[in-house]
Amino acid sequence: MNQTLLIIDAQQELMDGNQEESPVFNKEQLIRNINKVIERAKESNIPVVFVRDLDVAEGKGAGFQVHNEINVPADAKTFDKSATNSFHGTGLLSHLQSQQVGHLVIMGCKTQHCIDTAVRTATINGFDVTLVADGHSTEDNDVLSAEQIIKHHNSTLHGHYNVEHFSVVRNAEEDLFRPTHDSYR
Repeated sequence: MNQTLLIIDAQQELMDGNQEESPVFNKEQLIRNINKVIERAKESNIPVVFVRDLDVAEGKGAGFQVHNEINVPADAKTFDKSATNSFHGTGLLSHLQSQQVGHLVIMGCKTQHCIDTAVRTATINGFDVTLVADGHSTEDNDVLSAEQIIKHHNSTLHGHYNVEHFSVVRNAEEDLFRPTHDSYR
């Protein structure tokens, strides 16, 4: 089964924050984990795909780019989106289907918006998903802390299914590119 590491909205201004928004929770660990998983993907010849949100830094400048501490592979593909859903109007779905991808490992920001939407959309579009439990983040909102949001989504999305395909949640230290979905079927 072909696999892809999908990193969503890991952009400079979104992760570091700005005048209106705080930095994402546990940013340093998130960056370390993203880099660790990118390195393992490269070692296993797993393609890496980034999705950037055009709303971040008004879609331009250094703030719009993938965070400067993330080791972006030279051959990584990048798609820009204008919606919460990484698959909407981006060409991402067509690209993954053309590569016959069956398993996505997902990391990035923000947990309750773009990460949640990507996991759920991927499962209804024919992909098994591994969400990296310590590989996505957000900021506090008026109701929950960022840590609570992350824990809630890790619990909710572990075992989430859409008929034939579903998501599991695993930590960055695990062998993410050895999918465990079949043991649940």
